[in-house]
Amino acid sequence: MRFHRAESAFFIFIFVILGAGLVTLHAHDFLQSFAAGLTRPSRIADIAYLNRLLFFTGVLLSTALFFGTFFIYPLIREQVREEGKLRAMARSLSVRSETLEHAALTDGLTGMQNRRYFDDALKEYIAEFHRICKPLGIMILDLDHFKQVNDTYGHDVGDAVLKAVADCLKSMTRYHDIVARLGGEEFAVVTPNMDADTLERFAERIRKAIAAMPVAAGDVRLMVTASVGLALWNGKETAEEFYRRADRQLYEAKRQGRNRVCA
Repeated sequence: MRFHRAESAFFIFIFVILGAGLVTLHAHDFLQSFAAGLTRPSRIADIAYLNRLLFFTGVLLSTALFFGTFFIYPLIREQVREEGKLRAMARSLSVRSETLEHAALTDGLTGMQNRRYFDDALKEYIAEFHRICKPLGIMILDLDHFKQVNDTYGHDVGDAVLKAVADCLKSMTRYHDIVARLGGEEFAVVTPNMDADTLERFAERIRKAIAAMPVAAGDVRLMVTASVGLALWNGKETAEEFYRRADRQLYEAKRQGRNRVCA
């Protein structure tokens, strides 16, 4: 078993102090016997011996003081500095980990939650709302003819459209709604505590807000529309089945002519 330098230094320090203590104890016993026989002429030699014991005790204590000051304390300070560096490194790694985790769950363009976050959160919401027996709705939105926007005006304008739609969704949803960009021009909103009628009215307000929202990007000013598919969780579906049912309604909205809500 190998000891750290600070541990080895500490053991040496203890041994020196222990040695000084043993010498002091021996000197104490010798002093008691010396006091009992003060009338004996041989006490002069004993006094000299006692003097050497006390001198040796002083040397040991001085050695312990010197060793502790110039060897043990610097080792302890070095260890403290190393631990401080390790703590700082751990904090830095923790912050970096949180940053990476945030980046992994966030859409880089719009700042919304991404598909990975949406999938995990939807599962958690389903489990919780199944437990409390409350309604849970979902809407899937897809921008109409978005490819034409990119092809006609370029991807910079397309990105501006996506950011504008994201801002619109974030401004119209509640703090406990899940709002995410699923990829491309597709968005999703999970809406707890909404029955079918309320969910449909809510989706209509969002659809109309997007349709009425002018998007300006440089010299370009255009209008966009969105098709929306809705579903209310039936209490039995998995998260994937729930999502796919809303997605089928989105395709139905596209089939019926776009810029509409289907539930």
